[in-house]
Amino acid sequence: MSESMTDTMGLTHQYSTQVAADLETNLKEQERINGDIAALQQQLAALQHDHSVLVNIQQALGVTQSTKESTPSAETATVPAARQKIKSAPRSKQTARKTTAAQERTTARKSTAKSETKTSQPTLVELIRQHLTEQDEPRSAAEISTALGQAHPQRDIKTKVVRVTLEGLVARSQAQRTKQGSSVYYTAPEAETTPPAEAQPEDSAS
Repeated sequence: MSESMTDTMGLTHQYSTQVAADLETNLKEQERINGDIAALQQQLAALQHDHSVLVNIQQALGVTQSTKESTPSAETATVPAARQKIKSAPRSKQTARKTTAAQERTTARKSTAKSETKTSQPTLVELIRQHLTEQDEPRSAAEISTALGQAHPQRDIKTKVVRVTLEGLVARSQAQRTKQGSSVYYTAPEAETTPPAEAQPEDSAS
């Protein structure tokens, strides 16, 4: 009877631990998705800003073109010399408009180049998946974070974010998770789950 109670308590503890781990994974996945939403909102705001700049440039170009089209008809018409002198004065305004339009085009190109640079950079998910496929043995979240931080010093890669991203990959079957004691290691889906070097008894011969 005591053995049966012990088995029941053991199963209850095992299920409780599994449920707690699943809840933690769920919360981490929610946190990752919220981070992705915030990043997309920032990209949307940048695109909206670029759109407003391009609209202003288009309007400025439209004003310049209408002014150029109206100029030949005015010059070919027979008008007194005094009126021709008066009409030559607004050229300074046209020059100012051209200069403003050129400045806006330059600003638009810079903002577009910045947005293209941001989008051309690989995402953290892509970096982690590529790193896992290049490894011959399982790696912990801290090891992956350190390796990616050294390979991409311009990016602020934190271990907590890497761990959350890894759990998301595991949930989508794009990575495998193995436990060795209290440590958790990750591998690519097709990789062999051999223990890390520090877990193998290499000094047994000595």
